[in-house]
Amino acid sequence: MQKKLPHVKNIGNIKGKRVILRLGLNAAMKDGKVMGGFRIKKVIPTIKFLKEKGAKVIILGHMGRDPKQSLRPVADYINRRTKVGFVPYLKGKELPAILEGQKNGTALILENLRSHPGEVKNDPVFAKYLASLGDIYVNDAFPVAHRKHASIVGIPKYLPSFIGFQFADELKHLEMALKPSHPFLFILGGAKPATKMALMKKFMNIADKIFIGGALANDFYKARGLEVGKSLLDKKAHVGALAKNKKLILPIDVVVKTAHGNRITKPEEVSKGETIADVGPDTIKELKKIIGKAKFVLWNGPLGNYEEGFEKGTADLLKILAKSPAKTIIGGGDTLAVAFKHKLHNKFNFVSTAGGAMLDYLADGKLPGIDAIINSKEK
Repeated sequence: MQKKLPHVKNIGNIKGKRVILRLGLNAAMKDGKVMGGFRIKKVIPTIKFLKEKGAKVIILGHMGRDPKQSLRPVADYINRRTKVGFVPYLKGKELPAILEGQKNGTALILENLRSHPGEVKNDPVFAKYLASLGDIYVNDAFPVAHRKHASIVGIPKYLPSFIGFQFADELKHLEMALKPSHPFLFILGGAKPATKMALMKKFMNIADKIFIGGALANDFYKARGLEVGKSLLDKKAHVGALAKNKKLILPIDVVVKTAHGNRITKPEEVSKGETIADVGPDTIKELKKIIGKAKFVLWNGPLGNYEEGFEKGTADLLKILAKSPAKTIIGGGDTLAVAFKHKLHNKFNFVSTAGGAMLDYLADGKLPGIDAIINSKEK
């Protein structure tokens, strides 16, 4: 159980105070405009709350991995929902005067944090500079709370720190997965099993059944002596012991890419020249039966290679879960993308804004961003 974190709702009198608000502003872009904006919409309440309290809100965030990407489109998107200004740099001779002139109850978004190399490197000098811009720090960026970046773990060393509304909501719902109702089905997709070993081992002791899909399943097939052809494998993963666990469920049919197109086959019948790309219809039918008996379902990661257009298995399973009476929590960027595409995102008990942070928290019960808040400068 996570130690109770200082919540922004208990921040006290902050009228006239400069509040640094770290948000998860990374979003899909098209033609210079934000597409969807699910994560961004979720943090609007925190922005509004701080403005209503009379704070001078200084918003920090990042966009993608390209340091040249600007947060201006994000500022435009937020500005249509609650008024914010935009400053096209993180540092500059004019910035002190801009911040000095900022009025109570207003918010400014500074340029992409990753435009400065000190952010990702967690440079203490850069962290101290960011902290110097404010009096109080609020983290409402749960999707990046697993990153040891300057704006996540550096700033709290210098300022009284709190979590925002969305951050708190994420923790509240993910705690449900650690003390779930039973029968409990855990669905894990995506790739990189080596990074998810601790999570899988932990949930073997919590869940009643664990379904492994996506590229993760390939390593389990390999461990069971099956041919996986050209399918993606993780050389760092050693899943042999887990592959024998009776709680484990693997796809019973798969969609494979061949030199002549796609075909559906059993895992035992995959040939050397083929690539497993998605789960098949019989697998979905079996999952439907299990879900019909489940009281709680937790899902992170797609069942197929979403980036190459293999999303049918993921979409079909989302449709089944959308009609299920079981409490359901889903997360992971590609899983959410399919849910939004099919307008199913409002059909679940909770949709996490996070992918990696969600998995890390479930595995360890802690995150660098959480530890930083706990150990922040005394309030």
